[in-house]
Amino acid sequence: MDAASWTPDDAERADLELLLSGAFSPLQGFLDRADTESVRATGRLADGTEWPVPVVLQVPDELAGAPALTLTDPEGAPLARLAITEAWPAGRGRQFVAGPVAALAEPAYGTFRSLHLTPAQVREQLGSGPVLATVAGTPLHCAGIAGLRAAAECLDARTLLLIPTGTSGDEPLVRAVLAAAAELPGAVPVAVALRSPDGSAAHALLGAHVAAAYGATHLLAAAGLPGAPLPVVPPTPAAQPALSDEALNALLDAGAPLPAGFTPAAVERELRRTRRPLTRRGLVVLFTGLSGSGKSTLARGLHDTLLERGDRTTTLLDGDVVRRMLSAGLGFSRADRDLNITRIGYVAAEAARHGGVAICAPIAPYASTRAAVRAMAEAAGDFVLVWVSTPLERCEARDRKGLYARARAGGLPGFTGIDDPYEEPLDADVVIDTSDRPIGDCVAEVVTFLRHGGWLSDQTAVTP
Repeated sequence: MDAASWTPDDAERADLELLLSGAFSPLQGFLDRADTESVRATGRLADGTEWPVPVVLQVPDELAGAPALTLTDPEGAPLARLAITEAWPAGRGRQFVAGPVAALAEPAYGTFRSLHLTPAQVREQLGSGPVLATVAGTPLHCAGIAGLRAAAECLDARTLLLIPTGTSGDEPLVRAVLAAAAELPGAVPVAVALRSPDGSAAHALLGAHVAAAYGATHLLAAAGLPGAPLPVVPPTPAAQPALSDEALNALLDAGAPLPAGFTPAAVERELRRTRRPLTRRGLVVLFTGLSGSGKSTLARGLHDTLLERGDRTTTLLDGDVVRRMLSAGLGFSRADRDLNITRIGYVAAEAARHGGVAICAPIAPYASTRAAVRAMAEAAGDFVLVWVSTPLERCEARDRKGLYARARAGGLPGFTGIDDPYEEPLDADVVIDTSDRPIGDCVAEVVTFLRHGGWLSDQTAVTP
């Protein structure tokens, strides 16, 4: 009988890759309850072996009783077989499952697959002798490269660059580290499915365990890492970047030059390709508000203004138009409304990914769905939320389409503001009440916000 299948989420799939490759040695699979609780409490497995973070897998309740699961990639291709040895509640209809994993196939897709080497392959490539590893969770600049080179020379060691790729969208980091590797002759770059460093000691220790599995004899990392399985070499003060991340991002946002000698030219090219100046970066502007609040009118006004300016490629995703063209067949249940807004967010994020400005004007009544759209947009570019806060009584008085009258009469059940809630945004970037203001003034307020935020230049529209 074939085993039931399950697709782990991105983080669990990254852990699976490291388990299968041997990078999480001595682990052979997902931890059982005793090991999980012991790691959380003491940083050790139940048998006393040091291990810094739980490596666990959650599945729906109905799968937890199976003797085994086939773990698949998002397209359904099998990756590994999990022999379930234990299950225990995780809450919300899910359970943790534990047991050893065995590879069924290599991952069939993903970027930089040629850099996803196993520890055995890397050890063979490095040979014998000292190896200094660093977990390159951020781009390497001139000072850091010099510090890494000096530490390696002191140890007479090869350099191993472990690049975390366990978080979606890590391709820019890989490109930047590869550009820096050209400044480190003999360095071996390896993509490992670690999540990007979060600054915690547990995550730093996990990186140390992975480095040791890959054959490192020393680790370049911040001092004070008790429990590390190999000697830690702290970076020298000269190895610290000359710019803070905030200062670097501000220069990139403005398209301004970086200080001479701060980073190699090849790394700078990758930084600029990844973080475009704000005036060329993709942007999603989401107008949200009740029916009749003026959001569609404002969105059209902003769209017209940007078309007149001509300096940004712009698309308009009006709620009513999207309902006809993209979401035909959907009703007005919460699930259908969420799906409609998710579709709008997906299309808008794709426009932003290619440097465009996407203007959206759905009602978008639910905070959780707006947050999901924000996350999609910010993975591709930037996001601005405009709450058109015109009160219900004013919207109902306008009632250009007669919708409120029908809802009050019971002809439109679930109508937002009448018998379905509108969750007022707590995270709006701009709040506009159109009750007693000319639409032109309201549009100008949004344009001013975008200009002050850097997404629009100071130019004015061409006057006929």
